Amino acid sequence: MRELSPLFKPLKIGNRVAPNRIVINAMECCDALPNGDPSPETYARYERLFEGKAGIVVLEAITTQYDHRSRKDQLSIREHNLPALKKFVAHLKKINPDTILLFQITHSGEISNPEFSTRIRVTKEPLPGYEDAKLVGEKEIDEVIDQYIQGSKYAYEVGADGVDLKLCHGYLGSQILRPYNKENWKYGGSWENRKQFAINIYDGVRAAIPDPNFVLGSKISIYEGFPGGFGTLNSDSACMDLTEPIDLIKTLEAHGANFILQSAGSPSITLDLAHPDVRTPDYAYIHFYLQKACRNALRPETAVIGSGYSIYRDGRKGFHAVKKEKNTLRFWGEKNINEGVVDAIAIGRQSYADPYLPAKMEKNDDASIKWCTLCDHCVEMLIQQTKVGCTTFDKKYTQEYLNMIHTKGSIKEKHT
Repeated sequence: MRELSPLFKPLKIGNRVAPNRIVINAMECCDALPNGDPSPETYARYERLFEGKAGIVVLEAITTQYDHRSRKDQLSIREHNLPALKKFVAHLKKINPDTILLFQITHSGEISNPEFSTRIRVTKEPLPGYEDAKLVGEKEIDEVIDQYIQGSKYAYEVGADGVDLKLCHGYLGSQILRPYNKENWKYGGSWENRKQFAINIYDGVRAAIPDPNFVLGSKISIYEGFPGGFGTLNSDSACMDLTEPIDLIKTLEAHGANFILQSAGSPSITLDLAHPDVRTPDYAYIHFYLQKACRNALRPETAVIGSGYSIYRDGRKGFHAVKKEKNTLRFWGEKNINEGVVDAIAIGRQSYADPYLPAKMEKNDDASIKWCTLCDHCVEMLIQQTKVGCTTFDKKYTQEYLNMIHTKGSIKEKHT
């Protein structure tokens, strides 16, 4: 009898148990209804993911407000959305009650889109490229903290199993954590000040939702990869220094985090680090180091979920000095779980290409998986505010992409 793959051993996350260790990353798709409710396209995408039997599905970045958002047609979690979200969650749970559903609560901060919202920043000196961002201070950030807490309460009310309090990819949480946020104020300057933003959210959510079964954690860009970014030595250094990221995750653990979802980079600045590409496949190996650093720092009961796995696919893309059979998504997922590098693996683009990957892998039917070609057309669609899906394997999105190119043209730079 074949030994059970580490990928398909249950994972305890807080007081809940995921049936396997494949996680679907939060992937924004620009397809909500105008009021922020799930659309038919939203339903179809998550229906497939729940049919695909992932252990955990993270609902894409869902905003608590409209004034500062990165996607025009973005899911929102406000009072008027609650009936639709409750119906949506119940529908997915009816399809598959075993998959854990987390809502990723977000605020776009400096990467809000100025075409339909307002960019904000917390630094007197704007990050180069974000000079049009409005400077805000303690009052506005305290309001954001309240919104995160209220959004989490709403997620609980509509039936989500937990929340991912987003601290990654250039959104407001990242912006506050960075050494670049160097001016001395309530949430800036010293590391103690900068991490207080996240602490206040965690304490507020745990106080507002005393249910011990509600799962709490964050996706974090452990190293953003540019001068002054999170995980660097100081406000103008690009040297990797994980002192603050490691202290952050240990602090969040002490304040109630059940999981840390490791990521890296900021897609609007260092896209290939966040999302290793065929041009730079070896960036994916950096994620392993970051995952191991997180795993070493935390208690065994705090789950560490690792990102950056989609690029490995079936071992056929862009890597050198390695046998393809020892460079697949399955190989690295199993190896890294076995060796204590990470507890679970998360996929992003691959979930567009084949939402049924977990079910197929569980049956050892890897040969039938539709592997992401890493064409990045989905990223182009996200940048252009077009409904996002797999242009390779879904004709609907092939046509969406062609229509986008015809009406908007091709993008000049691949930054979200």
